[in-house]
Amino acid sequence: MEKAKVYFTEEITSESLQNIYHALGVKLSGKVAVKLSTGEPGGHNFLQPALIKALVSELNGTIVECNTAYEGRRNTTKEHWKAIREHGFLEIAPCDIMDEDGELVLPVTGGRHLTENYVGGHFKNYDSMLVLSHFKGHLMGGFGGALKNMSIGIASAHGKAHIHGAGVPENMWTADHDSFLECMADADKSVTDYMGKENIVYINVANRLSVDCDCDSNPHEPEMADIGIFASLDPVAVDQACVDAVYNSPDSGKASLIERMESRNGIHTVETAAELGVGVREYELIRLHG
Repeated sequence: MEKAKVYFTEEITSESLQNIYHALGVKLSGKVAVKLSTGEPGGHNFLQPALIKALVSELNGTIVECNTAYEGRRNTTKEHWKAIREHGFLEIAPCDIMDEDGELVLPVTGGRHLTENYVGGHFKNYDSMLVLSHFKGHLMGGFGGALKNMSIGIASAHGKAHIHGAGVPENMWTADHDSFLECMADADKSVTDYMGKENIVYINVANRLSVDCDCDSNPHEPEMADIGIFASLDPVAVDQACVDAVYNSPDSGKASLIERMESRNGIHTVETAAELGVGVREYELIRLHG
């Protein structure tokens, strides 16, 4: 099996973010969605507008999000728009809450549990997508990267509950845990099948490495240092590379993040996505300098 290419730079700047996108050798075309987490108010680890502005502008991209399925400041469209404004995203680019006007049903072909994935209805308006993810820990998923951002992140509020509940939204908080992880991979497959693998690129920024997600309004402070930026045309490979980088880090502060990933069996999402053909776990790491 051919290895995926994953590009890496230790430098986390606006310029290096553009450079690593250029290194991929592709040009996203048409109307470009930039999928990122706008961050739960109270938290401060989400990717900052100043960091991403130049790349989003270069792509003429629209920052896209969907409402959450839990109590907070982003579970209604009205409050979510306030959060997007407060966090500075409207100052750098057009923004779109994709499930503001309903949802789009994507078929899941050959999934473990799901036969349908419910995404924000506006998703149909885009021709290509940058999945721009803050890699960090996560209370339920173990970690959040490209695969979580493309599954839970693109899902409508109802779709998020559908994934968490392994196909039964009412079981959102009680479903079998590994089934939930497998459902994220199911959802990833539906998105790549719908948009086409050739129309999606993935960049993970491994900074502010808290054990908690940007959906947490009071996340734990990071205990390990920033690692860098990873980019690939393969979401499985880019997440695998980030996980490997945490394990391989000389930073003793990595212990809490590793415990979070292992206690939630986070790697199972990567395993399942690979088995479903979303991508491959084997990769060649290409370091960028300068």
